[in-house]
Amino acid sequence: MTFPHRHLLGIEPLGPAAISEILDLADSYVDLNRRDIKHADALAGLTQINMFFENSTRTQASFELAGKRLGADVMNMAMQASSIKKGETLIDTAMTLNAMHPDLLVVRHPHSGAVDLLAQKVNCAVLNAGDGRHEHPTQALLDALTIRRAKGRLHRLNIAICGDIAHSRVARSNILLLGKMENRIRLIGPPTLMPSGIADFGVEVYDDMRAGLDGVDVVMMLRLQRERMDGGFIPSEREYYHRFGLDSEKLGYAKDDAIVMHPGPMNRGVEIDGTLADDINRSVIQEQVEMGVAVRMAAMDLLARNLHSEPAGVMV
Repeated sequence: MTFPHRHLLGIEPLGPAAISEILDLADSYVDLNRRDIKHADALAGLTQINMFFENSTRTQASFELAGKRLGADVMNMAMQASSIKKGETLIDTAMTLNAMHPDLLVVRHPHSGAVDLLAQKVNCAVLNAGDGRHEHPTQALLDALTIRRAKGRLHRLNIAICGDIAHSRVARSNILLLGKMENRIRLIGPPTLMPSGIADFGVEVYDDMRAGLDGVDVVMMLRLQRERMDGGFIPSEREYYHRFGLDSEKLGYAKDDAIVMHPGPMNRGVEIDGTLADDINRSVIQEQVEMGVAVRMAAMDLLARNLHSEPAGVMV
């Protein structure tokens, strides 16, 4: 066993070897998912509970499909209408979950750190499906797998992450992962959508798309997260698209073989031109969706192998 983690709470605790192990295993699951019979037994006899305190059709469906293809018993808990609304605390929820004896717990929560708190209180493996503005580790891993398969490597690439950096847990996880794999990272967006202290992340910051995209291998667009914005971060969507939306003219500054990515859901005509998003020669957005199932299968497989192999409290 080389993957020494009890939970997958973020990219920050993972080293390059652990990242590569997840991606290598995910590669094999891509092949499985393309077969007529898409079934394995790595999670046979195990129970997976998906708890989404925030709505996310895409991520929840991806985790559910991943668990079922590995043979798990999968249950989705509708937390939007649960007793949490009636005043139950996260600690109460953890105690209830422990009584159900799940093996894998997938959690999305609007508050940073909430998933980590649950992981400290439950007796099963926990996967972070996104917590507040903190991290979204499986999204960064699926992005990494998409890049590696498209470019043949995951190191020493020039990668631009563009848009709403300040509110994006996807950006944070990608900055951490891509930095660990020795890539040059450029962040592009208006100053109002850049987090404070961004210079400490070892990245280059641009407020001009053309300068930022010059010579890059990968263009990763981000969604404008209006649900996390209080106040006027941008003048208007039209002005934002004019300056920071990706179109063919701006993409022309990147390398001729640069790929275009977006974690979804996309706001066409705001973050990205719709025709460009569907361009099969440049866009790998649909590949990202496919890689998401494979990466989540790999992550749950590795955590399941660790469930009973170490005393409680040894792994993090």
